Amino acid sequence: MKKILVIQNKRIGDVLIASVIAQNMKTVYPDSQIDFLVYDYTVGVIENNPSIDNIIAINEKELKQILNLKQLISRVKKTKYDIIFDPYSKLQSRIICYFSGADMRIGFQKRGKNPWFKFYTHTVPFLEEKTHPCGKAIEDRVHMFNSFFPLPQDQIDYHPHIVLTEKEQQYNKLDKYNKPAIMLGILGSTPQKSMPYDYIVKLIDHITSAFDVNVLFNYAPHQKEDALGIYKQCQNKENIIIDIYEDSIRGFITLMNKCKLLVGNEGGIVHIAKALDKPTFTIFSPYVLKEHWASFEDGKQHTSIHLLEEKPDLFSTDREERRKIEEDPSYMYKQLTPEMIIPKLDAFLNSHL
Repeated sequence: MKKILVIQNKRIGDVLIASVIAQNMKTVYPDSQIDFLVYDYTVGVIENNPSIDNIIAINEKELKQILNLKQLISRVKKTKYDIIFDPYSKLQSRIICYFSGADMRIGFQKRGKNPWFKFYTHTVPFLEEKTHPCGKAIEDRVHMFNSFFPLPQDQIDYHPHIVLTEKEQQYNKLDKYNKPAIMLGILGSTPQKSMPYDYIVKLIDHITSAFDVNVLFNYAPHQKEDALGIYKQCQNKENIIIDIYEDSIRGFITLMNKCKLLVGNEGGIVHIAKALDKPTFTIFSPYVLKEHWASFEDGKQHTSIHLLEEKPDLFSTDREERRKIEEDPSYMYKQLTPEMIIPKLDAFLNSHL
């Protein structure tokens, strides 16, 4: 029996899209043991996935402590994995790979170069451009396993899956409302991925005025004060369900499963909605490369807007320029006005409501 480990110590969306490695490796080795090593706050997106046998949950801050890292390396080494995938390649994950004792340790080449220190036994380059509707981020991870464990194209699973329990499917907190419920991701996972608050309020007011719906807010628990500040500025509070909120990933998943669709800043919740087969309208931060993260977009079920599409001469996708924008995206975000967003958003909502 092959023992396989996937290390993905990154955020929620990264963990979810990396699950395609496990799903496809189960096709290659149906009797294998596939474990996932992730930060504890991301576990919810891969729970109950039948392709993942064990989840090793670690605390991000604790992993940075040498003693804890040594203990984790010892645990990994004792498990005697045959194959390790390291799609994100942080320093800690590379060290874990190197000392794991695994015969096959697979990572990406950084900017087309192999690291001078042989953390990995096998490396693959990032793809130059996407060729599949899944988007480049997912396609890169498919390329990672498919370079060494090739599957016929018609057998490759490009879609991350979220599996709900029977109890989760019976979630009933929205049953008392008779209007369609839509989820609004009002705040990004970081300040750099969040629209200006006055723009968010304008979009909420437009949606609640133009469509006969109830809206829910999604935000991280530590963003509650900001979320309530946005709510207080909204005009149509009677159409906002502010008292239903799930503060865990798994709770959000069960709530999102009962919503009609999602509109929000690009991030993990968009990938969750897509994995639940819910329509999505994504608002991209200016510094994010859309071709990397705009998965399965067809202009109908999944669509999005990016400042570069509206003002292509405003800035470039050069790495250094994107880094500068990421440090302070406020000016660029101001250029993506509600007036630009609303026509595309209306077309999307009219199609699904």
